[in-house]
This record gives sequence, C-alpha cells and structure tokens, in this order.
Amino acid sequence: MSKTKTAFFCSNCGQESAKWLGKCPSCGEWNTFIEEIIVKGNDKKQNEWKEFSGLSNGIKTIPLSDVTSGEEKRIDTNDAEFNRVLGGGIVAGSIVLIAGEPGIGKSTLLLQNGLQLQNIVTLYISGEESEQQIKMRADRLKIINEKFFLLTETNTQTIFQEIKKLKPQIVIVDSIQTLQSPYIESAPGSVSQIRESAAEFQRFAKESNTPVFLIGHITKDGNIAGPKILEHMVDTVLQFEGDRNYTYRILRTLKNRFGSSSELGIYEMTGEGMRQVSNPSEILITQKEEQLSGVAIAATIEGIRPLLIEVQALVTQSVYGTPQRTNTGFDLRRLQLLLAVLEKRGGFHFGIKDVFINIAGGLKVEDPSIDLAVLSALLSSYEDIALPLHICFAGEVGLSGEIRAVNRIEQRIAEAEKLGFEKIIVSKYSGKVLGKNKFNLPAGRQEIEVVALGKVEELYQYLF
Repeated sequence: MSKTKTAFFCSNCGQESAKWLGKCPSCGEWNTFIEEIIVKGNDKKQNEWKEFSGLSNGIKTIPLSDVTSGEEKRIDTNDAEFNRVLGGGIVAGSIVLIAGEPGIGKSTLLLQNGLQLQNIVTLYISGEESEQQIKMRADRLKIINEKFFLLTETNTQTIFQEIKKLKPQIVIVDSIQTLQSPYIESAPGSVSQIRESAAEFQRFAKESNTPVFLIGHITKDGNIAGPKILEHMVDTVLQFEGDRNYTYRILRTLKNRFGSSSELGIYEMTGEGMRQVSNPSEILITQKEEQLSGVAIAATIEGIRPLLIEVQALVTQSVYGTPQRTNTGFDLRRLQLLLAVLEKRGGFHFGIKDVFINIAGGLKVEDPSIDLAVLSALLSSYEDIALPLHICFAGEVGLSGEIRAVNRIEQRIAEAEKLGFEKIIVSKYSGKVLGKNKFNLPAGRQEIEVVALGKVEELYQYLF
C-alpha cells in the first residue's frame, strides 16, 4: 500500500506547505496552518466537458486579435433585484458564490429563482437537506416547474455523472462546504476539500458554458468560510445580509467580473418567499406624525440606485468621565471627524457630550454624501430643534468645514423630488460642471428647490 501523504494548508488563503509554519508566507496570518491528508498522483483525472458543450477538444494558442468579441448572453431571472446585483442577468459559464448567515434566506432565494426559470433545465444539488425538506419549501413558494430537478449528494464524482446524464442549463450547489471530492482524503468543509470541489465546478462551468451558483457559509466574524482563494476562483461574490429580527434582507455585490461591484438588492422575507422591494426609500424613511429632533434624510447612491435613508442622532450630556461615541451602520472614524469639524469650525462643545448615530433600516452606508445629513442630525439633536420634514441632504463635509460636491447629483435630486421632498441641500460646487447652480434634471422635475451651500456655518444659519 502506498504511504498516506499529508500536507499543511493555510485556512485563510489556502497556501500549501510540507511542514507546519507559525506564520503564513502568503497572507501573513499567524497560527492558520492545518494538517490534512492528501492523495496525489496520476490517478487524479481531469473532468472533460468539451463533449458536453459541443466544443472541440483541441487546445491551441491564438492571438488576441483573432478572438471574436461580442456581448455576453445573459439569462433573465424574472427577479429585477437579482438581475441588478448580477449586472443584468446570469452570464453563461459564470460561477457565482452567495454567502450569508444561517437562516438568512440563501437557499430560499436560489430555490425561488430556480423555480421561476420555467423554460430552463435547473439542477438543485443539496448536501444539507433531504428532498422532502426542499419540497416543503417549494410548496410554500407556490411555484410549479417541471424542468426543476433535485439531487441530494455530496460526492462530486457522483454529482458530475448525474450532470452528464441530465445536461442542466443552470446548476445550484447548496452548499460548497458539504461537498467532498474522492481525490482528497480529508473531511468535507476542510480547506483542501473546499478548494478542490470549487475548482472542479469552475472547470465544469467554463468548459461547458453552464452557470453555477455556490452557496457558502460565513464565519462568526462575518467573513466567507474557507480559503480566500475560493473568492478569487469565482466570477461573482454576493453577500446576503440583514438582521434576522427584521423582515428586510440586503443582497450586496462584493465582486463582479460582469458588472458593477457596488450594487444592492433589497428583499422582504415573507411566508411565500422573498418579495422584491422595488422602492426601498419608502421603507428606509419612517412615516412620522410629528417632527422629532435629531432626524435627517440623506440622498445616497448604492451602485446605480439612488436611495433616501433616515439618519438618527442623539446628543446627551455625558455623566461619565469619557464621552461615548456609539454608531450603527456608519463609520465611527468618520463620525469622530465630523464631530471635530463641528468643534473647530462651529464652536460646538461635543467633547462633553455622548453621541449616538443610527442609520434606520439596518443599512451599512459607505457613501461620503451622507456626511451632510449626519452633521444636520447632530446639530438638530444638540439644539433640540426638529428639522423640517420635507428637506433632505446630499453632500460631503471636508476638514476645513466646506461642503464638498458629490457625484451623480441629478439622480439624487430626481429621487428626492419623486418621493415628495420640497428642498434638497447640496454643495454650491456641484453646479460648476453644469453651469452655476444649474442642474440637468429630467423634464418636468424642476419643482424641488435646490439649496446650494458652501460652508458648515452657512448650513447652521440656514437651518436654525
């Protein structure tokens, strides 16, 4: 019998080593090397999918000029939010990784989208659930599809034998952590198993031109479980986020080779599956009967989609020695920067105050155009004076207290006007490219009043 071979793999990046190392030479992480049993040799055959796709087996080097360029064909999923995050639909031959917390709705989302594709043969591979469990979920979705097939299997070679017989047009794998390749003698979910299983599906997707969706787990830190190379191998990485206590879910693009990597799709979790939220601004702004201090509306952009979100601030007298700085959905360092600007340029003594910031709806916002709304909410809570209900903000705040211009201001203004806002405060430098204080708004959308300001002091005088 041949001797069992072992190797050490970095659980962070997948780097292979013959002996244990304290520090990974590839990614620099400490204490990440794990010993795993491997099998190497000529017995490991490569999967050939040329016959499956009808392409020739010949491999030859060709000049780039001989490659015919054309727009990639995309499959419409009948789900506008899913199409948006994928960049316009499913690209043939693409491999997509969807990760998220347990119970967030990853399996439901892909099962629902697979069932909605009525004219496409879809294979749903599950290593976590039985056929009866998946059938129960499908009955809840109330969608019937005769071309939707199930396979409960974890061995990759058995899976590929079934794929060769069925010849599906879309493959969904739930989940990549449960699969096991017979070429590697380690447990499912280990670094080498995840890497090898993903590599086999990557070869299948590229050679057969079949789209593959992989569902992935995340660690307790919120990162995608498995080696970092898993994210490099796939074409698109989607993160499914949301508080399990809320019904709203956010599908965010982290990487996309076929579209924007900053897109956002919003769903509502219902008893009959995921419902698309076509106008998220309405759910991100609470309908109030009375005016409250410390609340401001920001006009932001996520990918290509304009969103109006509610920023809530609370400023109170600090009863302990060190004032608190607590934030939800907003960068803490950015908050400290804005407080320093107000202290230096406006003379407001936030150094003796506790400050709390919350972005309503559970969103995490990185768009710098939210600065002006955060600053206005802070001033409103500090003075305990409510801001007018029909006013919103779009501007970045600089260290010298100037209000800086933000990109795609016309889309933000149009979205605010559509939702019934009467005024929007922007930087006076936003109009320089378009002519002084002139904005190229769509026809019939000039009803909203655009207030252009240049300094934080001017903002305070205007509001209070």
